[in-house]
Amino acid sequence: MRALQLFGDRDLRITDMEAPPPPPAGEVQIRVRALALNYLDVWGFRGMAFAKRKMPQAVGVEASGEIVAVGEGVTRFKAGDPVTMYGAETCGHCKACREGRDNLCENVAGIMGFHIDGFARELINRPERLVIPVPQGVSFEQAACAPIGFGTVQHMLFDNAKLEPGESILVHAGGSGIGTAAIKMAKAIGCTVYTTVGDDEKGEKAKALGADYVVNYRTERFEGEVRRLTKRKGVDVVFEHVGADTWNGSLLCLKRGGRLVTCGSTSGVSTTMNLMQLFQQQYRIFGSFGCRIENIGQSLDKMAAGMTPVIDSVFPLDDFQNGLERLEGRKVFGKVVITF
Repeated sequence: MRALQLFGDRDLRITDMEAPPPPPAGEVQIRVRALALNYLDVWGFRGMAFAKRKMPQAVGVEASGEIVAVGEGVTRFKAGDPVTMYGAETCGHCKACREGRDNLCENVAGIMGFHIDGFARELINRPERLVIPVPQGVSFEQAACAPIGFGTVQHMLFDNAKLEPGESILVHAGGSGIGTAAIKMAKAIGCTVYTTVGDDEKGEKAKALGADYVVNYRTERFEGEVRRLTKRKGVDVVFEHVGADTWNGSLLCLKRGGRLVTCGSTSGVSTTMNLMQLFQQQYRIFGSFGCRIENIGQSLDKMAAGMTPVIDSVFPLDDFQNGLERLEGRKVFGKVVITF
């Protein structure tokens, strides 16, 4: 079967990979139909995985497909069902897994496509418990954006930051895959949305999604603009995933008692911060990684109800390099999807 494999730093090749056997008991076999690209992929392609990897390795951290076979004892799926998959190899039996806090698994074997073989292959076997049904009306391209593009945001905003209707929120990088999803989810509950973008064209698109105020961070200091627009009160929540370049400015954008939730460090993994500011202003800071399996189902329900992901472009597998270039060059507004 065809697969997209990593052989070394930035050495990606479409190859022939051995097809999996029929699914064993408790597992299903899935034909992958769409793969969504993420910056997590880019970090992996650059060799920035935080664990040893065996090369070559199939890449891809989120995808969708359809069931082609089921193993003995599988009751939730049948051949032809559209599905998406959870991208971490969790144990399923530790306390965190039993409580539905899958992304805190105590025995996780790695992230697919980053530490271990991922979804960029035509066929894959997965445990039934790590497979999520896709509702009617949601396309394969859209469903491929659910595990990270939507699930991460669902977990950040509602499990961690506890965003409430009518609150104010600053969404960094409003043209990114998770940024566009955050704008949509926040507006859906009546929040006032501030967002940062890298150019005016993206700013207009962010406004069309529902952003109330847009700041071009290349021409204006976003923290000054947000404080001016909020009459120096600040926002209730900051949706942070840029990292060192925006960290302290993000804290300045918070009102007293405000919450910052972060899932990324694209611009750098280390920074300094004013501890006096932290405790005097009574900020609450949440680290958020991935999502729970339940968050993916919640995301798919939102898609089925009309909150579809913003898809920048779709490329066939043979043209994956163009999709990767769009992502690395920050030319995207929304998600890049690769189809099989």
